[in-house]
Amino acid sequence: MEMRKIGLIGGMSFESSAVYYRMVNEAVRERLGALHSAEVLLHSVDFQKIVDLQKAGCWDDAAQRLSEVARGLKAAGAQCVLICTNTMHLIADQVQASVDVPLINIIDETAARLKAAGSRKPLLLATRYTMEHGFYAERMKSHGIELMVPDANGRTLTHNVIFDELCAGKVLEPSRKALIALIEKAKAEGADAVILGCTEICLILDPAKLPLPGFDSTAIHADAAVEFALGREAASCAA
Repeated sequence: MEMRKIGLIGGMSFESSAVYYRMVNEAVRERLGALHSAEVLLHSVDFQKIVDLQKAGCWDDAAQRLSEVARGLKAAGAQCVLICTNTMHLIADQVQASVDVPLINIIDETAARLKAAGSRKPLLLATRYTMEHGFYAERMKSHGIELMVPDANGRTLTHNVIFDELCAGKVLEPSRKALIALIEKAKAEGADAVILGCTEICLILDPAKLPLPGFDSTAIHADAAVEFALGREAASCAA
């Protein structure tokens, strides 16, 4: 069979982009057997430059940069595009508007999995931008899902674990325990699931070993890319 080519906008951070590459290829090999692997084009950006734009609130500039990358992937033959980070889905609509191939949206894909599992009130663990800017919650709400987020201290803790530790390749046991404590607290407050809503969080939390059912956005996004590559439309491309 002729697989569609997957275009990955990566490097945000490269730690999670490496996970994407592995997951996509493992899934193709599992489904097709033998020595099959995915047709993948990866453009890995300099994350520090993106972080600087995030901190400065220069989201239009970030959208312009990722749109340039998306157009480059399309020109190189990519038949879909994934932004390999939750936070930068804040500008996903601008990036999608810049190319005429589908952008597989991580929020839509995660929402589809939550709905299929009957979850309607998940806790979101993510960067401060994803938890506080509203774009993630609004898109989830359009799917009938009401998000919970940690309190201010919990949001700061989660954000710092992501940027100061996971993005730097550090996986620390005290941080794992602190994140699990946030999940326990949310469960007591009525959460029915937890979204690993930063693509690095899978490096520290196993979604199968949490106090609540875990939904790993990285694995869900990668799986959607494989579905598309093998000819089955991803949830965010169905329209």
